[in-house]
Amino acid sequence: MTAPRGVAILGATGSIGKSALAVVRQHPDRFRPVVLTAHRNAEGLAALVEEYRPSLAVLADPSGASGVYSGGATRWASGREALLEAAAHPEVDVVLNALVGAAGLEPTLAALRAGKRVALANKESLVCGGPLVMRAAAEGGGELLPVDSEHSAIFQCLQGGRWGEVERLLITASGGPFRGFPPERLAAVTPGDALRHPTWDMGAKITIDSATLANKALEVIEAHFLFGVPYDRIQAVVHPQSIIHSMVEFVDGSVLAQMGFPTMEIPVLYALSYPERLPYESRRFDPVAAGTLTFEPVRAGCFRAFSLGVEAGKAGGTAPAVFNAANEVAVSAFLQGDLSFPGIAAAIENALSRWPGGEASTLDDVLRADAWARGVTQTFVRG
Repeated sequence: MTAPRGVAILGATGSIGKSALAVVRQHPDRFRPVVLTAHRNAEGLAALVEEYRPSLAVLADPSGASGVYSGGATRWASGREALLEAAAHPEVDVVLNALVGAAGLEPTLAALRAGKRVALANKESLVCGGPLVMRAAAEGGGELLPVDSEHSAIFQCLQGGRWGEVERLLITASGGPFRGFPPERLAAVTPGDALRHPTWDMGAKITIDSATLANKALEVIEAHFLFGVPYDRIQAVVHPQSIIHSMVEFVDGSVLAQMGFPTMEIPVLYALSYPERLPYESRRFDPVAAGTLTFEPVRAGCFRAFSLGVEAGKAGGTAPAVFNAANEVAVSAFLQGDLSFPGIAAAIENALSRWPGGEASTLDDVLRADAWARGVTQTFVRG
């Protein structure tokens, strides 16, 4: 019998981490949690340690580590260096990076340099440091597999044709809770309104990004790096039912789509088990229950964050890192009531318009751009 793959789940207490653990529970003979991490949810992480007995448990935020007891088979650690150790742990075969935001970049680089498979749910790794990530994979022999439902769909569709035969990638978007709103209504929406996603159950930051469609811009940039397709051949389209997760058009005009009822567990399972497909107990697709499938254009004029993000991706260099950092600060300010919903895009535009530009040749280049954009956006929020 093949030994189970050692898995590190970075962000084990979050929504993607919970999906990954649901997968592990169905296939305990195939996957073994070797490393589990959380940001500062010590209580939640301790419960998972009790259940899975990993070799290493890490709290990324050391301030959350007080009161955590070491002992037993699991070693506890905290802080940035511990998180990088987790990503390169010698017992780990697959690193599921489900961290939120730009904080996921360094662990992705560490895992790829250590020759690991990275099941990537942290799209900001490629948005902020795409060239660095691809270089780390080439130099370290690591492997990058997508976990986001849209990119997993594209990756699965590509099994039906060669990458050189791809004409276009079609990335679907639910449109979020405000897809039919006129611009004047967007000014009055509250964080509570924005957190009510119509089809997906996600963390707060990703849910707000879905409402502004910034998330779709991040996904366009991620797809560019993952699949090597130029931006002018990547198209986002609104698909409110969230049944078709993305499509690939080939040079002969054939279009392949990956579809199913919304769940993150299937793309997580595929990234962990590839090239195999393992059986999984989930809601089976019923085309009658799915009903009518519709498509609409992205209203970039109403959802300015989307067009700003795509423009930043096309600009390249550190512009995507500036876009991402400004968006993270603006979303946090919106959730705290310090910025209006349209103010998120305004804050991003302010940062991008003031950024002088620069290459993303090193990690320091990216970190400097990230820090600059956060400072500029915090000043913008304060007014």
